[in-house]
Amino acid sequence: CVTGVQTVLFRSVNHPAHYQVAGTVEAIDFIEAVISEAPHMVPAYLQGQALKYLIRMWAKGNAVQDARKAEWYLRRLIAKLEECSTTSR
Repeated sequence: CVTGVQTVLFRSVNHPAHYQVAGTVEAIDFIEAVISEAPHMVPAYLQGQALKYLIRMWAKGNAVQDARKAEWYLRRLIAKLEECSTTSR
């Protein structure tokens, strides 16, 4: 028997509202599609993290904090990409 509390818990873990894009697309599906073209897993991870924070920034109640977290991952991604471009020359 599934209770209302279990249903809410299931949805909050598996389909949280702050990871819905326009209420129709799961952020994880969008992120997986986008990062699938990354050349390596490290930049893919960093890009995915930045996207995660940008996608949810208006829904979690602290947009500045999420924007700063996204910026942190973007700066790290840029540094990794620059590092790779200088070593591959």
